Amino acid sequence: MTSKPVRVGPFFLLTFAITWGLQVPGVLAGWGVLPGDPRSYLPFAGLGLLGPGAAALVFAHREGGRAGVKALLAPLLRWRVGLGWYALAVLPAVALGALLYLLNLAGRHGPIAYLPTMGGVVFGVFVSVVEEVGWRGYALPRLQQRWGGFAASGLLGVVWYLWHLPMFAAVGVPLNLALVMLLYFTGASLLLTRIVNGSGGSLVVAVVGHLAAHLNNSHRALPLEVLPLVVHAVIYAALGLALMRAALPPGPKLPRRGKARGVSFYLSRYATDVSSFSSSSDQSP
Repeated sequence: MTSKPVRVGPFFLLTFAITWGLQVPGVLAGWGVLPGDPRSYLPFAGLGLLGPGAAALVFAHREGGRAGVKALLAPLLRWRVGLGWYALAVLPAVALGALLYLLNLAGRHGPIAYLPTMGGVVFGVFVSVVEEVGWRGYALPRLQQRWGGFAASGLLGVVWYLWHLPMFAAVGVPLNLALVMLLYFTGASLLLTRIVNGSGGSLVVAVVGHLAAHLNNSHRALPLEVLPLVVHAVIYAALGLALMRAALPPGPKLPRRGKARGVSFYLSRYATDVSSFSSSSDQSP
């Protein structure tokens, strides 16, 4: 007997109600629609960041009481996973720096890393934990139960992007970057799904992956330079698609000519090797 999939729509609605309800007034104040200094709305905007985590706690408790909340938070302590999953989590941030370095050699002039202050690091850790408890802790397992990993990741990536819209509006992210942002978040969603699934449901690796985006944050180049964000989005999309492809069940073998092997082949092999290594490590005494 299989359990009935839990509807995630109410979780999304509450998440958006909390975040947008607290952040949109500040945006409207900045546009002159509401009275007052936009900076006076900042405390409310900060509280809005709690949306995914707070909504997850509400619905986890509603579904299972204290046991439900405990089950929701337990993956935050699941840190003993293969080192390869941590490497995959930080790979986009490292790859961004490497590619920007190569672009500088080709004529670009700009930083190769967009590092935060120490306060920004603390903020990044907090935001990463709160968001991942909601997105990958509560929503992803329930979406996957109904739609499977690939579709669930794509849907969650779109929702993740839309959730950020008031923050983008507040800092003046150009509207013509909407498709780039959508690629960024859907690609990151695919990647994080792969490492969460591959690590046995660990939210620690998800938090590390989320935090890595804050530690080398291409958004800080805006609005003066768009290229770092484009490169970052392509990195996430390429890695996410390649690694999720590696997780798909094998189909019928078709005849093929030649032995040309692209980047996706080697990423797929790497993800498979990491999974095998993690499984053998868990079974060893």
